[in-house]
Amino acid sequence: MKMKQHSVLIIDDEPMAREVIERHLSKMEGYTIVASCKNAAEGFSALHSHTVDLIFLDINMPEVTGLMFAKAIGNKATIIFTTAYREYAVEGFEMNVLDYLVKPISLERFAMALQKFQELKAVENTQESYDFTFFRCDRKMVKIDFETLLYVESFGDYIKLHTVQKTYVTRETMKNVLTKLPSAKFLRVHRSSVVAISKIESYTNELVILNNNAIAISRGYREMVQERLENI
Repeated sequence: MKMKQHSVLIIDDEPMAREVIERHLSKMEGYTIVASCKNAAEGFSALHSHTVDLIFLDINMPEVTGLMFAKAIGNKATIIFTTAYREYAVEGFEMNVLDYLVKPISLERFAMALQKFQELKAVENTQESYDFTFFRCDRKMVKIDFETLLYVESFGDYIKLHTVQKTYVTRETMKNVLTKLPSAKFLRVHRSSVVAISKIESYTNELVILNNNAIAISRGYREMVQERLENI
């Protein structure tokens, strides 16, 4: 059986850094580089021209940084940050990126990141076969049907899962919650909020309305949200 090819986008302002990633990828099966870009502007253009599964994204770039780029595209593709600066790691992982590679990137560490990607794809493929998932709430695993889930919001150290029937509270992180939700059905509109696309009744540049609830769209997610909803 022919191995599925995953499309890869590389964005880094350093030619040598792009070459290292290209060289590492050439040793791996199942990956096709659709574009190798020197800045975020070229990256945005490539995203409009290609379907992209995985992005290797440098954080410290001029004008539009990798952090800004990641916020703008939302969950359009899986992101692995690449950078020489370890201090960005915490903020990077809070944005739900898959991994964080510190330069110089060894082949062994690079392969570990791709293994994470393969595991993520396996989980997503499983999700597509089901219309529900389970969350730990009140010391038990509770079944949540995707069709009844309205929106998810962070609440201190907890996550609230608002369904049509009731609200559940879990100690899971937003990052873990997002891995359980099919990206085709749910949209992150804020660092603290994810909404069910099919439940959106109306929206503006600042808000989405669903079931008489107004959920704020943060500035960092605004462009991505508008583009996603306008193309439905």
